[in-house]
Amino acid sequence: MLTSYVTQCVFFLGTQVKDVVIKADAPNALLLDKHADYIAAYGSKKDDYEYTLSEYLRMSGIYWGLTVMDLMGQLHRMNRAEITEFIKSCQHDCGGISASIGHDPHLLYTLSAVQILSLYDDLSAINVDKVVEYVKGLQQENGSFAGDKWGEIDTRFSFCAVATLALLGKLDAINVDKAVEFVLSCMNFDGGFGCRPGSESHAGQIYCCTGFLSITGQLHQVNADLLGWWLCERQLPSGGLNGRPEKLPDVCYSWWVLASLKIIGRIHWIDKTKLSTFILACQDEETGGFADRPGDMVDPFHTLFGVAGLSLLGDEQVKAVNPVFCMPEEVIQRLRLHPELLS
Repeated sequence: MLTSYVTQCVFFLGTQVKDVVIKADAPNALLLDKHADYIAAYGSKKDDYEYTLSEYLRMSGIYWGLTVMDLMGQLHRMNRAEITEFIKSCQHDCGGISASIGHDPHLLYTLSAVQILSLYDDLSAINVDKVVEYVKGLQQENGSFAGDKWGEIDTRFSFCAVATLALLGKLDAINVDKAVEFVLSCMNFDGGFGCRPGSESHAGQIYCCTGFLSITGQLHQVNADLLGWWLCERQLPSGGLNGRPEKLPDVCYSWWVLASLKIIGRIHWIDKTKLSTFILACQDEETGGFADRPGDMVDPFHTLFGVAGLSLLGDEQVKAVNPVFCMPEEVIQRLRLHPELLS
């Protein structure tokens, strides 16, 4: 009898769901003006401790801020001339672009810079041919991409490479077939993808790999039903989404998971109303901005992915977002890009 009781307790503890409780007085409407003011003020406080500490990812931070401002129709409030000069100052002789002045170039920040200049329709501000050369030089013999000259391999970098080249209209500069072969080698039995062959499935990596396969026209290689099931299981009772089993929900997965579902044509498999409630509850009614979870500190990263997630859910207060590039759909249309989406 005691053994049976202990077994039941262990079973219960081992399957306990990690989640958050949304309070009754949590925000339930989109505070667009607050968010626009928060982002507009963020970059102006250059002596703030938080701003100083974020230098190592500054270029991506600017991309997050500008993209969410564009989705909210507020891009005009940002200092275009200053931002463009900053990007030009971050391009190295090798063609790659760094997170900030004096830092090493990396694919992550090269993509962010190209995305920013695409928003502004100003790609001529950088040496495009050198960027293409830099990205091409990071492809390995097995088709994978290193993030920089130090050689870390990750499917994130495969996505960064093809997204950068697609935005520049230069996708044919690399060996696309080998690149596809590597990404497919990272597919797991559960339908998901990891950072390298044999690595566990993770929603962030799944977004990168489905986005990669969308850009390269290879989405037919994905088991959409199997992958869609794994992604839908990321939704918790609160309505929020986590990135892998046994983790707490996080607003950023309202993008990584939802965009992946949109790409493979399975976005209708989750409870959109509950997810919207979770995202809205993560707003700060005083300062503006979104946090990872209700009551936590806000930041530009979660603010972009909160608003972008709401856009994917059909919120008409913001512009339509492209699920592959995480940029306004109108920008992708202007660039005449047509990433593949499954129906």
